[in-house]
Amino acid sequence: MTPRERADQSLESSLERYLQDKGKGRGGDGGNYRRNVERELERFVEWAAGEHGRDDWTGITPDGVGREPTFDDIDERTFREYARHLAGDRGLKQNTVKTYYRYISAWCGWCVNEGYLEAHYAQRASAMAPLPDDDGRKPGDQQAWTSDQRHTLTRHVDEQAREAIETYTTLPEETAPIDKQRARYAALKAARDRALVFVLAYTAVRVGELLRDPDDPRRRGVRWEDIDLKDGRMDVYRKKQQWDAASLPDPTISPLQSYRKLLAPPTERWPVFPTFDQRTLAELVKETLAERGNRPDDIEAQRDGYARDLLLALDADMRPPSMTTDGGRSVLQRLSDDAEIDIDHPKHDYLAPHGGRRGMGEVLVRAFGYTVAARYLDNSEEMVRKRYSHIEAGELGDVAAEALDEIDGSRQ
Repeated sequence: MTPRERADQSLESSLERYLQDKGKGRGGDGGNYRRNVERELERFVEWAAGEHGRDDWTGITPDGVGREPTFDDIDERTFREYARHLAGDRGLKQNTVKTYYRYISAWCGWCVNEGYLEAHYAQRASAMAPLPDDDGRKPGDQQAWTSDQRHTLTRHVDEQAREAIETYTTLPEETAPIDKQRARYAALKAARDRALVFVLAYTAVRVGELLRDPDDPRRRGVRWEDIDLKDGRMDVYRKKQQWDAASLPDPTISPLQSYRKLLAPPTERWPVFPTFDQRTLAELVKETLAERGNRPDDIEAQRDGYARDLLLALDADMRPPSMTTDGGRSVLQRLSDDAEIDIDHPKHDYLAPHGGRRGMGEVLVRAFGYTVAARYLDNSEEMVRKRYSHIEAGELGDVAAEALDEIDGSRQ
């Protein structure tokens, strides 16, 4: 089905495929996340059709059009109105409003990847403007992954990658080539996600140093030529505007090695974390094949032989761009939801990339002090002391408590 044909489909027609992708177990019909998402997506579809009970709301289809809403009817105003509906019409708490909107936003992103929509309208600032403001935290405060959150997320992506890789590598010999390709693609995606999570969780590298920033051509994303798995190091373009080496601690090595073996990049200049965006890869493949002298019919014939354009790009050495920083955040949002991680933070309802860095900072400061943590975080000791002042305050509180105990004990 072409993007044009998918745009003509009803919103409801996409739900089952999406829910299967998000569900757990055989057939993708299990899991708390799927159940929660399904409930809210059904409400969204009813709202889009004008069936949520408000007399002055007729839905998103043009006036006088007697049909179900289709993807052609959706733009950023749709999500702005739904955000306003969540925030004002249902009497929901602020965190619940954001959680429900996140469910719809994740579906919107999936629809972009699958060709139903042209853009991720739900993430645009104008769409999210009616959502409740963050409160209860100073502007400088940031999320930090706790040990439990880090363990839950890394364990989840490790299990997903192991399962996908085992499924691919144990396929019977008689498996159809296209099915083998689908299994390989699923394994690659799971292995890439695992490697990304482990690197963000344990290296304390900034997401802008690891992935591509569309607004800064110098930040083109880490390539395999920048990584030395034997010595446990990675060259990144630091915030201080220069290349520098970052450590790759032991927990990151195995996920990266396994992923590299599966990916088998044609050259060392391939990005470590290439985009998996369907639209971007389709444009890359078509443009590159055309530049190599292929006719349109030949291009489509070659693409038809592959389950995904990424696999054709690998075989034909068409180097894709790295995942963007926004793409990395979307991956972590999806994985946080899939892992059903409990997150209590007024600004982020998922494990954001900077939270991994800050979480490692907490560990390092507590274990080795501010000087060592500053070197690992590529920050000044003064800045680290300022950002982790709550640790020092807690330690001083313990010292004060001990002093009081000694004084009170001596008076008895």
